[in-house]
Amino acid sequence: MTSPAEARTPAVVLVGPMGAGKSSIGRRLAKALGVRFVDTDARIVRRHGAIADIFANHGEAHFRAIEHEAVSDAIAGGGVVALGGGAVLDPRTRQALAAHRVVLLTVDERVVAGRIRSQKRPLLNTDEDPVAAWARIRDEREPVYRAVADVVFDTSRGPLQDVVTAIADWARADQAAGTATAHEGTGR
Repeated sequence: MTSPAEARTPAVVLVGPMGAGKSSIGRRLAKALGVRFVDTDARIVRRHGAIADIFANHGEAHFRAIEHEAVSDAIAGGGVVALGGGAVLDPRTRQALAAHRVVLLTVDERVVAGRIRSQKRPLLNTDEDPVAAWARIRDEREPVYRAVADVVFDTSRGPLQDVVTAIADWARADQAAGTATAHEGTGR
């Protein structure tokens, strides 16, 4: 359930490549900020079935349409929202993100190898080496990630909790600055 304050506050949206930790960090970040967490991939799976099956049976374009709807719905509710790695490919999604606080999570190629091993990810289930496929996809999407992001955090080193704390500190400072600016404009 979304509180009225969450609905008025822009969401903190986590974007980045597969395996960057968007879901893991998102859950912890939402807890640290005391807000709800939505993983759009998990929401899609609950409503439409396995992502791999959607890709196989209906194609990537159909999946991206479903994904855009899930993202739009999730960010409208505020809180912390983790997007699938390719969600930013849809221009409508990028436009919707403009009203929210977007965090790009990056990860080193050497680190991600352990994170993506033996996972079912449709875009990595090819004859190409999974890490090479991941790097190619990341490189193709990197300019889009950077274009929508307000801030970048690397998840390659150190305890995950350190990244969560850093993002929470940034989100609180950003929210305070946004609130102060809004109040200055209204004369409060």
